[in-house]
Amino acid sequence: MSGLRTPSIRVRPAERDGCRIASAIMRAHAGRPAARWGGSLAACLAWLTLCPNFAAAQELEPRAYSASPVGANFAGFSYSYSWGAILFDPTVPITDAEAKLNGVALAYGRTFGIGGVQALATGALPCVWGSFSGQVAEVDSSITRSGVGDLRAKLSVNLFGSPALAPQAFARAPARSVVAGVSLTISAPTGQNYPSKLINIGANRWAFKPEAGISYNWRRKWYAEFYGGVWFFTANPTFYPGTSRSQQDPLPSLQGHLSYTFAKRTWAALNGTWYWGGDSHVDGRPAAARLNNKRVGALVAVGLTARQSIKIGYSLGASTRAGQSFRAVTAAYQRLWF
Repeated sequence: MSGLRTPSIRVRPAERDGCRIASAIMRAHAGRPAARWGGSLAACLAWLTLCPNFAAAQELEPRAYSASPVGANFAGFSYSYSWGAILFDPTVPITDAEAKLNGVALAYGRTFGIGGVQALATGALPCVWGSFSGQVAEVDSSITRSGVGDLRAKLSVNLFGSPALAPQAFARAPARSVVAGVSLTISAPTGQNYPSKLINIGANRWAFKPEAGISYNWRRKWYAEFYGGVWFFTANPTFYPGTSRSQQDPLPSLQGHLSYTFAKRTWAALNGTWYWGGDSHVDGRPAAARLNNKRVGALVAVGLTARQSIKIGYSLGASTRAGQSFRAVTAAYQRLWF
């Protein structure tokens, strides 16, 4: 696919290899005790690698635990555009920080049976390009980045309300009102990452998210869903400037969705998520900021044919204490076959 191009980096003079940003931060804190500004600098450097780190927490995924027949294959691609502010702790001398990000992703999934219940395995590989700008100690700085992101894989199992049924049996079976399941999402460090750069597309670490979800279907029209999970992260041992160690605390998140089916393959959803915690530490220093953010969004899915569909979504930050306060538009195409 043409969107998955060879990774490239273009750095403008305002941030040559990140040195001027780091120098400006240190100059702004000159004369302060290390205990005073060490945590702020650590948090600043951690936030500057936010491309891959917080998209996971901002997930809005309705009907993730819906029932499907086994043996179904799903393949598709998506495009997303995100833009908005990046909020830092007040002690960090970075202001007016903004980002504009584009992303394309290729995805594949398949349903199958495990112990008599339905399971779904999916995988996605993104490619991201965009720009970052802001004032560091009152000095204008801007950069661009492009490259392949971290690979994401997910295994979900519907433990209740979704038996493993072939397509013909699934079509004849009565709809279950309640479906409950669990899942495990894994993010692998396949993305572009240069230890000498402050901002990277790949996180250079593994991440794991166990989750549980429940879905209630009323009259085959209304779906109410609730998910709860926690992201766990391994350390990045070569954090900027290549000799530091970055570690992020667990990041709990909740999702809620309400959707309505207008026709057999057309539906719309209102979505919300809340995530908190996830403090970042560099070389063991205390974190200066803690996430406590909320996002809301809407999505429309339209069936083009019996086996093809498109989805269009929009989301925005409803409340942001630190991190990304982005608006995002997403369009996706999906094809189904057995």
